[in-house]
Amino acid sequence: MSASPGTGVFVLSLMSIPICYFFNSLIYNNSAEAFFFAGWTAVLILVISACFMMKKKAPVDPLFYVYAVYAFLSVVNLIIGLEQDNIIDGFVTFYLKEAKPHINTAHGHMISYWDGCVHYLMYLLMIAAITWGDSYRAIGLYWVGSFLMHTIVYILGNAVGKYGTQVSSLFVLYMLYICVSLWACFRIFSQPSTRDVKLTNIKEAQKKNLLNRPLDLLYIISLISELAFCIFRGLIALDCSSKWCQDYTQQYEPYLKDPTAYPKVQMLVSLLYSGPYYIIALYGLLVPGCEWMPDLTLVHSGALAQAQFSHIGASLHTRTPFSYRVPADSQPVFLLVNVLYALLPQVLCYRCCTQPDFFLRPMEEKKNE
Repeated sequence: MSASPGTGVFVLSLMSIPICYFFNSLIYNNSAEAFFFAGWTAVLILVISACFMMKKKAPVDPLFYVYAVYAFLSVVNLIIGLEQDNIIDGFVTFYLKEAKPHINTAHGHMISYWDGCVHYLMYLLMIAAITWGDSYRAIGLYWVGSFLMHTIVYILGNAVGKYGTQVSSLFVLYMLYICVSLWACFRIFSQPSTRDVKLTNIKEAQKKNLLNRPLDLLYIISLISELAFCIFRGLIALDCSSKWCQDYTQQYEPYLKDPTAYPKVQMLVSLLYSGPYYIIALYGLLVPGCEWMPDLTLVHSGALAQAQFSHIGASLHTRTPFSYRVPADSQPVFLLVNVLYALLPQVLCYRCCTQPDFFLRPMEEKKNE
């Protein structure tokens, strides 16, 4: 890739590092040397990125500029996560002391890391695709699922958790971010699909019954097990008095009872949305011609990856009170179950997107309809 607007966005996103240091020094440390160093570094990076941006004509897709801003903010979130864990210091110290308390929870830590690493990578990939004129619908749908899961759990957890009464003025800016992101979601959904499969391949794939598709049979079995586990943890979130639920909570996932309410909301959201998804996906694997199946798996796999990353990380993080952390002797089982629960949708998504023959309909059928 030549020096293009995409390269400029990457360089521009790195400018958040000296800018964070500059403003933190300005507000917190009051150091003239820090002002000078951070300010001139920020100016230098800004000039370099502007030069990159001006070498070629800027893209006309408005999402390019949305993702450029989001890439910048993702690096800021990564800085927040690193400073919260005392890996770095002096970049966002003032913000962490003055910001809403939700960001200092274990769940807030995991959101910062997810946005600063995974979302940042997705933004750069989509920006590169826009720069090259390629389709970014698949990555976009994965981001849509991740964004929706993160937003629903974070907002509801803030509302019903122990910090529900502590809402700052930054919430207005967060709602602006949500509105712009929802608009971006609709833009991604409206993009045409780029799948190109031969008619003969579609017909051959749809003639096979389930016994002749052993991998799909394994996917169906795994979907049933995932549905059962999803319902089970949803019952725990609803304070089910069953001995099985109580024993599992005490031995493997005491974090589900954390007073911040994020894990409880997470399980309820999974019960209400992932549960129906598993049933719909079962139908899609049994009945040929369900063209929505690849898109649905992309959205759900993105959502579940974000959810499980936050849940696993927060369950083990030192910010979680010791009584709600996973016991040391139960961690292997906890990790095995939760990692498998997160990986199976990713594998199914890969199958549906790379081998979509069974889910597509011939153009002749569409024209007849």
